[in-house]
Amino acid sequence: MSKQRRTISGRTAVITGAASGIGRALAQRLSAHSCPVAIVDVDELGLKETEASLRGPAMVKVLDVRDAAAQHDFAAEVREWAPQPIGAVFNNAGVAVASRVLDAVPEDDQWLWDINFGGVVNGTRAFLPILVEQNEGAIVNTSSVFGLVGMPTNSAYCAAKFAVRGFTDSLRQELRGTGVTAVNVHPGGINTNIVRNARFRKDPDGRGRSHEQMAQEFAAITMTQPDKAAAIIHRGVEAGKARILVGPDAYFLDGLARVAPTHYFDVLSRLESTLRRRKA
Repeated sequence: MSKQRRTISGRTAVITGAASGIGRALAQRLSAHSCPVAIVDVDELGLKETEASLRGPAMVKVLDVRDAAAQHDFAAEVREWAPQPIGAVFNNAGVAVASRVLDAVPEDDQWLWDINFGGVVNGTRAFLPILVEQNEGAIVNTSSVFGLVGMPTNSAYCAAKFAVRGFTDSLRQELRGTGVTAVNVHPGGINTNIVRNARFRKDPDGRGRSHEQMAQEFAAITMTQPDKAAAIIHRGVEAGKARILVGPDAYFLDGLARVAPTHYFDVLSRLESTLRRRKA
């Protein structure tokens, strides 16, 4: 499918997970580009902080993306409120779980799947009829670099993000010939609170790290700040991209998975060992 440039600046934008991280950065960037924004999250305090940072019109709602009925009600509210047609719906809300499969807690995995995949499906189903009626707009779903490669201790997260990727790619084909498209976003390491807010019962690598230590280690290796990620996503959607890689690590892992589709983790392990020896 050829790229079709689309302008979302000045159009209404819908963003889930907008209380922090990429969601907040997207709301701030799009608001600065004259977009009325409809933002949701379960974190009411964080959502209010995001609202206070915006330059233009905003509709704010505390909402759990797992609730399909609430998402449909929200879509109806946005349709009535929106000062401009909806340019893009960013199904961005996400959480993390750290665990080996042998140690997995089913309730934790289900919590993640219901948000990371179920929330994307709910948001897509709620807003897609509006976009199709407009015959314009984009469904922009946040997968991950872990939707391109499978990584140890992240089985639930990878499963959900691979599911987002497949769901969105399938939807894109269904929308061929319309003015609506579906976009996959694959962020690499972004400096957000996703690890700090993750569920885990113990250090999945067996090194005895605390939750805070794991969050600090993640922050130390992230290569992209949320505002940079938002800029990449915004430009990618407007350029008509079907798949948006965010950060140099995303490009590296995507390329590595193509070159060594069954051995990429062996390569990563050797690279990590080499870097640790050099550091020592």
